[in-house]
Amino acid sequence: MQHHLDTNRANWDDRAAAHAVRTGFGYGVQRYVDDPALLSDVVRFDRERLGDIAGLTTVHLQCHIGTDTLSLARLGARVTGLDFSSVALAEARALVAETGDAVEFVESDVYAALAVLPQAGFDLVYTGIGALCWLPSIDRWAAVVAGLLVPGGRLFIREGHPILWTMDERLADDLHLRFPYFEQQEPLEWDDDSSYVVTDRPITNTKTYEWNHGIGEIVTALLNAGLTLTMLVEHDSVPWEALPGQMIERPDGEFALGERAGVAPLSYTIQALKPLG
Repeated sequence: MQHHLDTNRANWDDRAAAHAVRTGFGYGVQRYVDDPALLSDVVRFDRERLGDIAGLTTVHLQCHIGTDTLSLARLGARVTGLDFSSVALAEARALVAETGDAVEFVESDVYAALAVLPQAGFDLVYTGIGALCWLPSIDRWAAVVAGLLVPGGRLFIREGHPILWTMDERLADDLHLRFPYFEQQEPLEWDDDSSYVVTDRPITNTKTYEWNHGIGEIVTALLNAGLTLTMLVEHDSVPWEALPGQMIERPDGEFALGERAGVAPLSYTIQALKPLG
């Protein structure tokens, strides 16, 4: 597992530098400097479901370069971002130093979060899109989430749907369910010099390892960790062109299937509460 973690970290170090390009490529982060009210597409998509988070002590797990993280701060939360990539965190800190958003960043693997963050210290644990597929055990993740939450606190996550991760994006003429839906002990191995956004350079550390987790496995892991499920909404779109050649872009920046619209969920939002008792 350490080899998988180190390999993925090297890939995300490369991606972070490419994603943090100010204009024209990557995340276009200059927009957040120029517009102090701008929210990321991911946070904006779930704005109503997220509700009022002003004043909530919040941790954003797997925060990458911090665009979703600072968006939560702009909604009034007191936010800490956690990520395992030192390069991503350097970019995130540089960004908020310019924007003025009050965000702290901590370097750690998710599974070690309870060693570097206060246990039962957060009203809100937030996770954005494209995070869980990098974790080998959904049960361990759920236990960390439960350990971070105060009684009465909540988890809020929007993620790519596990049925999407089963599809082979390289076959552009149809929806091919090729890869495992359920969590496997051994990961899928990938070798790709591109990213999910347009970059001005190829990725040099190209190899990655990923694990899928079924919806039932995710929900059951949260229930077993003592949380109460309060929301599960499936969506017909994702915030990137996950299946090239088969998707249309909507005005809000979301991508949905074109000819086969509605045949499968592409993402979901989950909320779960830690009981007071």
